Amino acid sequence: MALNKPDYTLFKNTRYALNGLAEVTRNEKSFRLQLLLFVAAGVIAWVLPVSFVHHSVLFVSLFIPLMSEIINSAIERGVDLVTFEHHELAKRAKDAGAALVFVSFLAVGTIWALTLYDAFCV
Repeated sequence: MALNKPDYTLFKNTRYALNGLAEVTRNEKSFRLQLLLFVAAGVIAWVLPVSFVHHSVLFVSLFIPLMSEIINSAIERGVDLVTFEHHELAKRAKDAGAALVFVSFLAVGTIWALTLYDAFCV
């Protein structure tokens, strides 16, 4: 067994996940902003006069940027663990994480546009 890998239990892993979520929420301003957008858009998704399936697609799509930001935060922490100095590969890794977040917003925008088109125009 690896030295840095604790034994698996459902409760321990759930605690690790919740600790990670709390840490990202506490230390990432962009994640807190995305949580605010998640809540606002989630309310909009559920009050629109559309079917349950449309509500569900709109709401579930809102998790994509949150997951992307968590991945981006993990990339940033991994890079910062290795070096705080400017390094081209470190910059590329962080830029790739930022690109993931950007593309996730494009995906959500596309999902919302197509879903609302289907709900109101078809």
